[in-house]
Amino acid sequence: MPRAHTTAAAEAASPERRTTVSHAEGAAFDTGLRAFFAYRDLGIAEASGGRVKAHVIRAVPGTHAEPRWHRHHLDFQMVFVTKGWVRFEYEDIGEVTLKPGDSVYQPPRIRHRELAHSDDLELVEITAPAEFETTD
Repeated sequence: MPRAHTTAAAEAASPERRTTVSHAEGAAFDTGLRAFFAYRDLGIAEASGGRVKAHVIRAVPGTHAEPRWHRHHLDFQMVFVTKGWVRFEYEDIGEVTLKPGDSVYQPPRIRHRELAHSDDLELVEITAPAEFETTD
């Protein structure tokens, strides 16, 4: 019996794979993992069936980082800074400061902490899978 082939059109039509647009105008920022950040979901988790999550993270002015060592139990995590600055510490490379246009790939389960950030910090974070556990 011949093997069934999945066409690009069939994959594109799948309910968990669809073109998703998130406009900045009127976008809502909500609370999330850290109280000193506000999070804007870009709709990627729903569109990818939970395989990937992307969100914009913005500092809550007047709040500060609470440096705690932790790990994220996931397969992929990257951060791209669009505004302001943030300083992280990683168990393998030490402290690093990221400014607009800078990015960091955080290996799975790398022990790290955020040390400080500017009041105007804004960054994009992409993770896979969308939902994951964080442990101290």
